[in-house]
Amino acid sequence: GLGVQGMLWLTSPACTELETRVLDWLAQMLHLPPQFHSTGSGGGVIHGTASEAALVAIVAARHRLRALHSDATDIASRLTIYCSQQAHSSIVKAAVIAGLSSGPDDRSRVRLIDVDVKGQMRMDLLQQAITSDLAAGLVPGFVCASVGTTGTTAIDPVPDIAKVIRAHAPHAWLHIDAAHAGAAAICLELRHILNGIEHADSFCFNPHKWLLTNFDCDCFYVRDRRVLIDSLSITPEYLRNAASDSGEVFDYRDWQVPLGRRFRALKLWFVIRHYGVSGLQTFIRQHIDLATRFESWVRADSRFEIVAPRTLNLVCFRLKNPSGSADLNRELLAKINTGGRIYLTHTALPPAMGNHPCVLRMAIGGTHTTLPDVQEAWAVISAAAGALSAQTP
Repeated sequence: GLGVQGMLWLTSPACTELETRVLDWLAQMLHLPPQFHSTGSGGGVIHGTASEAALVAIVAARHRLRALHSDATDIASRLTIYCSQQAHSSIVKAAVIAGLSSGPDDRSRVRLIDVDVKGQMRMDLLQQAITSDLAAGLVPGFVCASVGTTGTTAIDPVPDIAKVIRAHAPHAWLHIDAAHAGAAAICLELRHILNGIEHADSFCFNPHKWLLTNFDCDCFYVRDRRVLIDSLSITPEYLRNAASDSGEVFDYRDWQVPLGRRFRALKLWFVIRHYGVSGLQTFIRQHIDLATRFESWVRADSRFEIVAPRTLNLVCFRLKNPSGSADLNRELLAKINTGGRIYLTHTALPPAMGNHPCVLRMAIGGTHTTLPDVQEAWAVISAAAGALSAQTP
């Protein structure tokens, strides 16, 4: 309705200033280190998605490496990136877009590090991959830590990842992707999920996933905004103006891929004003409580098993399979989803986590989800499992 164009401070000072302040408020709510605040060396910006944030972080990492080496072209052709095997697919996609990979299956400069039984990136394998690449003449330049993997909400050990980077690749960029889970850190008792963030170069999470904000809204923070701006800034004559030339304002078009941008900060501002910090904390805690209850029901039913540690509001479970049929849980999933009352998604777990080809996922994060909703969901799941068992000879 407002038609705001927020690409430059000059085109909409209110849009820019509100975004800066709202991102600083969120930084305070998440207890981010001072360098991630606009009053420090870094600051925040609102992107559309965490996928955009990953791409921008890789571009900034490459730019910083080029500045540190005399042969910038050679560096660009040897840069390697690392993430968990369970990291979001957007990391691999960003590598493709940035020209570090020829396609999603190209592993010449993209390393997917195996996980442990909890779904966390293994430090011994990360160190091994980095040292092997260094020996091969490659340049480890970007490491993504997942705080809340998409499949199971596993949380990579950020302090340990930072330690490996400092010891073996001190110029590598550490990015934290907390797209879904990051919102939980506004609760003091859950702030530990961001332990080690003081070592990160960038961090992002999506209020549109679990903080009552409409899509699209990804909050992306950097430790050193100058590196980010220098990596993305292109200033033709028609964009030059006195405010930008002064260096005293933020032009968010230099913090993202596109030139144009919308007034995304407005909806985030309304959410924070309406619920307040305590209201948002209550929202998160209620969902975690519901997930805890659901998990207890699954554990109490001998037909089912929990197959991954629950860290927040996602429960990963499966129907036990005494017959050995590989399709049993796929059949259960299809029966649940075709019933039309609830809808579940699934994932596959690697060998370290049990090598299960189909695991059901109960994600509790809807704005209006209450205990009766979760009770009904469990009733549907239980009944579908009973009907499936009755059909099995």
